[in-house]
Amino acid sequence: MGKTVKISGPLIIAEGMADCKMYDVVRVSDKGLIGEVIELRGDKASVQVYEETSGLGPGEEVVSTGEPLSVELAPGLLSGIFDGIQRPLTTLFFKYGSRISRGVSVNNLDREKKWHFSPRVKSGDAVSEGDVLGVVQETEIIEHRILVPNGVSGKVVSVEEGDFTIEATVAVIQTNTGKKPISMLRKWPVRKGRPYREKLSPDKPMVTGQRVIDTLFPVARGGVAAVPGPFGSGKTVVQHQLAKWADADIIVYVGCGERGNEMTDVLNEFPELTDPKTGEPIMKRTVLIANTSDMPVAAREASIYTGITIAEYFRDMGYNVAIMADSTSRWAEALREMSGRLEEMPGDEGYPAYLSSRLAEFYERAGIVKLLGSQDRTGSVTAIGAVSPPGGDLSEPVSQATLRIVKVFWGLSASLAYKRHFPAIDWLISYSLYADKMRDWYGENVSADFVAYRQFIMTVLQEEAALDEIVRLVGMDALSSKDRLTMETAKIIREDYLHQNAFDDVDTYTSMKKQFLMLKLIYEFDSRAREAVASFASLNDILGCSAKEKIGRAKFIPEDNLSEFDEILKLLGTEMKAICQGGEEDV
Repeated sequence: MGKTVKISGPLIIAEGMADCKMYDVVRVSDKGLIGEVIELRGDKASVQVYEETSGLGPGEEVVSTGEPLSVELAPGLLSGIFDGIQRPLTTLFFKYGSRISRGVSVNNLDREKKWHFSPRVKSGDAVSEGDVLGVVQETEIIEHRILVPNGVSGKVVSVEEGDFTIEATVAVIQTNTGKKPISMLRKWPVRKGRPYREKLSPDKPMVTGQRVIDTLFPVARGGVAAVPGPFGSGKTVVQHQLAKWADADIIVYVGCGERGNEMTDVLNEFPELTDPKTGEPIMKRTVLIANTSDMPVAAREASIYTGITIAEYFRDMGYNVAIMADSTSRWAEALREMSGRLEEMPGDEGYPAYLSSRLAEFYERAGIVKLLGSQDRTGSVTAIGAVSPPGGDLSEPVSQATLRIVKVFWGLSASLAYKRHFPAIDWLISYSLYADKMRDWYGENVSADFVAYRQFIMTVLQEEAALDEIVRLVGMDALSSKDRLTMETAKIIREDYLHQNAFDDVDTYTSMKKQFLMLKLIYEFDSRAREAVASFASLNDILGCSAKEKIGRAKFIPEDNLSEFDEILKLLGTEMKAICQGGEEDV
């Protein structure tokens, strides 16, 4: 037991803590405030407290629990809403009201609820760590797989089917050191990555239904992506869209230092959203971690570790998990504040010198991996972090440190957002280093022409950027017919393909098949229009054809009525043929 000698906001210095270890969880004062040891000097320990420290003074008791900050992993996580250190906010609300009282002590997961456990092994079976012992149907969508704990292997002595609480023994395994009872509850330190057999190279996209992402800047399943952008550019909406529509089995959404009203929108919207694959509420495969900007700053620093540990837990079951961290900039600000109170030597803009390594620790826990166990199974964690650079300055330390780690960069543009172009992902500065690895997947699952169409889109947008300088100087009339056609095709790409309405029932999500058909229409329009221009047809006639208007509205064609694309293609061929013949007659 130690005593406080100094209190500086969420940082407490306690003496008499020689028995402590780094990252041990402690309880401070008679109020039982939760804290974590982040620095040791002799018998003095620096403790970051995850709760409000007002009213505390020197001489308060500090008691170590002897355990690192850990999360509880068991059935009951899905549909849950937790704070940065995994306290259940819904339970706290019903018990203590709308404000979290200091020092409250509740179980992170329900200890009284019973779950039906169905074994997948029988007595006498040999099992090793990572094998599936049995399953619990946690929600209508997700089967929660109970695994053999890490470090445990041997023969199953007994296993029972029935209704159990998460602490009850469901199986007994004979190990080298004796019989070990197994329950459904696991604990894992948040700062330690969960083990796996082998990390694989990502080569399949995580389909998001957002055209600018899936077509131009795809993120691989098991990859990492950053979404930097200034205030009001739509980072949170992009994250929401990915959480709703991404091709992932489990979503972990971490609101890290988010504004309270935005987090409220998430908490209100998610229960009402329907999973497009199952028709069930999307919350039944989602874990929400809410650590708003008015909550203690130290818990913000812990929240992304809590989120990634929960994501790894579901990955170990063989699921594909997507974790959204919104935003890592506010997490880094919490890191900077704690570093300042520790009186550490500051780095760029006051951030600690270890900012890059801490960011890398988070992002490197993503990936697609071969799992432990006797079966050949894989699982993945895809990490997508929003970055909020002050004033949209991408040269600031958090953005630069993130860019050195991630392989997908969705740069949001304030100018696009002001033009009401959403998602406001700037195609001239964004990139994806996964796109080339996915050529085979696109060829097998979409079309062999998809990559060629993607390259066509990128080329037209680059040419438009070059021509735009000329247009600004001397006007559109100075361009040749071919260059004007390039500008018109780029306009179709920008306004009718890349622009996507998140609030339209049809346009909010576009399947890969529909994206390919839309690309094909734009490509065919451009190539046939160029043939018509070569036949001396009037550019005004080409741009005034009814097929061009239908191409613009093609994004509103429902997924179950894609045959309309063939009709538009036939109409385009007919009209362009007539325009070509008219141009030749005029000559």
